[in-house]
Amino acid sequence: MKPLPRLPTVRDLIKLYGLGAKSQLGQNFILDKNVTDKIVRCADISDPDSAVLEVGPGPGLLTRSLLETGVRAVIAVEKDARFLPSLNQLADATDSRLKIINEDVLKLDYAQVLEALNTHTVPGSPVQTLHIMGNLPFNIATPLLLQWLHALSTSSGIFGHMNTSFTLMFQKELAERLVAPPGTGNRGRLSITVQSLCHAKMAYQLPSTSFVPRPKVDAGVVHLTPRPTSLLQVPLSSLEYVMRFFFSYRRKTLGRIIKNLDAQYLPWLDACDLDPQLRPQDLTNEQANQLAKVVIESKVAL
Repeated sequence: MKPLPRLPTVRDLIKLYGLGAKSQLGQNFILDKNVTDKIVRCADISDPDSAVLEVGPGPGLLTRSLLETGVRAVIAVEKDARFLPSLNQLADATDSRLKIINEDVLKLDYAQVLEALNTHTVPGSPVQTLHIMGNLPFNIATPLLLQWLHALSTSSGIFGHMNTSFTLMFQKELAERLVAPPGTGNRGRLSITVQSLCHAKMAYQLPSTSFVPRPKVDAGVVHLTPRPTSLLQVPLSSLEYVMRFFFSYRRKTLGRIIKNLDAQYLPWLDACDLDPQLRPQDLTNEQANQLAKVVIESKVAL
């Protein structure tokens, strides 16, 4: 870790600028740097030619931990303009390695991110790895993750230019669903959607007492590493469509679900070599993608 210049504490900045958390924006702050340092270690940022896209930096404590790694650049996307003075102060103190984009990340034009990264390109040594990180506001976590996964599945935007990985904080229940293996109660269509594109692991868990104000639930940090070759056999939207249908009957067996749809479609299971007694949560990622392919090719409206 490379210490930053002496700066006011984040707690002092919150008091100075009156930066109370806004519940309507899903804001909860971490004010213990030992915690943010540990989250950064979970991301394993070691490549000197790497950069970070941080979502929702708020008052900037995780941002400080990221900058101390010596990463070439941190591009911070923050919707709430109240945090700009404290973030700009941090940018000035770190030779502009921090670039702040005051936008709603759900509506962000990622050309701005690529433009910001280009300003940190060294001749003969471009930014090669982008770590996407953030304490995601709970109210946008799922749609934002799905937005990224769709872009990843087509290698579009930032995902077509460099290696990427994700280290993201979610509500614990959602984090557990993202990493849930086959045959477990937490497994759902989102588990399969994520795991068809990425290796997923729970990197760190935080009690609700780690946040200010204290939320009603604990949190989990999930690390996602894109697979060298995705498991998709149909477009991601088609996989979501098929899995949404099957998981809407998650307590039923596959055989019963298909019989209720129309018994003539039972050969779907034979085509995928699937036991009709399996339930949707028992499907491996590979089996789920094979089933989605067979269903989509049958052109049946579910």
